[in-house]
Amino acid sequence: MQHKPIISADEAVRLIGDRSSLIVEGSGGGLLEPNLLLERLEQRFLDEGSPRNLTVIHCTGIGDRKTRGIGHLAHKGLVERVIAGNWAMAPGMGKLALDEEIEAYNFPQGVMSRLLREIAAGMPGMVTRAGLETFVDPRHEGGKLNARTKEDLVKLVEIEGEQFLYYRRFPIHFAFLRATTADEEGNLTIEEEGARLELLSMAQATRNSGGTVIVQVKRIVKAGTLPASQVVVPGILVDYIVHNPDQIQTYESDYNPSFSGHQKIPLAQIKPMELNERKIVARRAMMELRPGQVVNLGVGMADGVANVAAEEGLLDQITLTIEQGIVGGIPAQGLIFGVSYNPAAIIDQPYQFDFYHGGGLDVTCLGCGEIDQEGNVNVSKLGDKLIGTGGFIDISQNARKVVFCGTFTTGGLEVSCQDGKLTIVQEGRHSKFVNAVKQITFSGRYARSRGQEVMYVTERAVFRSVPEGLMLVEIAPGIDLQRDVLDRMPFRPLLPPDGVKLMDPRIFRPERLNGFSASTEAPNQIDND
Repeated sequence: MQHKPIISADEAVRLIGDRSSLIVEGSGGGLLEPNLLLERLEQRFLDEGSPRNLTVIHCTGIGDRKTRGIGHLAHKGLVERVIAGNWAMAPGMGKLALDEEIEAYNFPQGVMSRLLREIAAGMPGMVTRAGLETFVDPRHEGGKLNARTKEDLVKLVEIEGEQFLYYRRFPIHFAFLRATTADEEGNLTIEEEGARLELLSMAQATRNSGGTVIVQVKRIVKAGTLPASQVVVPGILVDYIVHNPDQIQTYESDYNPSFSGHQKIPLAQIKPMELNERKIVARRAMMELRPGQVVNLGVGMADGVANVAAEEGLLDQITLTIEQGIVGGIPAQGLIFGVSYNPAAIIDQPYQFDFYHGGGLDVTCLGCGEIDQEGNVNVSKLGDKLIGTGGFIDISQNARKVVFCGTFTTGGLEVSCQDGKLTIVQEGRHSKFVNAVKQITFSGRYARSRGQEVMYVTERAVFRSVPEGLMLVEIAPGIDLQRDVLDRMPFRPLLPPDGVKLMDPRIFRPERLNGFSASTEAPNQIDND
């Protein structure tokens, strides 16, 4: 095998011409992010005004929710079109979309990653149920995020009497990838990375599209010195190597060996959560889990379920997974969501989504931004923030059971717990319950048509999806049904004929719960009339 050219980052970005399509690997918090290449591409544009009108493609959110990652490319003129699985990590790019400065698409993260394998195989696109009856469905918005975006990249098709979505392939001219080590022949290993993502699929799709694969690595070694069993991308798929010895694993650490699976850390190092609204929701959500289940946790409030399970000593009874391809361990929270402490396995992201799409998840716990009377959930477009779906659609539509996790109100909410009861110290300014969500990221009606079990857990009330709609089934001890719940909803939820039950009072005490199961009772004072 021939040696590959080793070039500087500045030389690499000069290969990219106007109107090229560029696909970028990475995930939030710097995970597998080719940061040096992105920085130098931005600097070239600022210095020279070129390249111009790029199509930028990425499967996950890449950045720090400020200016890094894909945020480096958020310049009018540099980018003409973005096709992304998530927008939250690059608010500058989201602003360009909201201001109608670029064409903007948002497709499910799992669809994006799996579509790369179809492109690599020379297929015209991918057929899947993922996205039906959401904003990605062409009967709604078709994944288009503004009025400027016109071209249809997804369409509804019928196969043997069943509806599917067909996502078209896209051309790939250049790929920015990252690995830990490359040998002189371009073989790549990722021994210091916390995920594989779709490295192999992205390289294959780019190569078979006639594109150019550029890889940023921390170190370069002699040909033939990398163990073949550790090579995740063979050199036949790589065109250029860029050396960045200062490459770090995530934005939060140069290298954490517990993320890459090389060391196990004591679970005692995971700090217990404060007993607040976040922990209340995580505890109630955890009570929906059962031993032996395979579980997915979303970013935000839902990721607290892992901490609670660790506190309770229950992690060995369930298997936590996250969509980036992580199986087992405890998902990291916040900016670096996408890696896990002490993972049992790290697999390619497209294969994780194969498992998810096929119904392999027993339960998922996900966040929620808005909830309406149909049980629809919006997490993708909230106010003036363009967040995107990420893996939310792939996961929420295909898990056997979905537990949405969020506070009842937001914007200044403060609560306290005493003697097993909840007190609202300060009410939030905005209710998460609305008459109709701004954008449908999860369709309650579609879920009911498929017999999916769906719950909505807040710090003061728990709802279930029933055939007739959204039903209030539990409230927290100390909460007034009318004042604290019904009067703060723009619609009246269904109420069970045998009365609204109390949430387990153990949730609101500092002691451990000692198990998954919840106990509830129907107090006489709660009247459904």
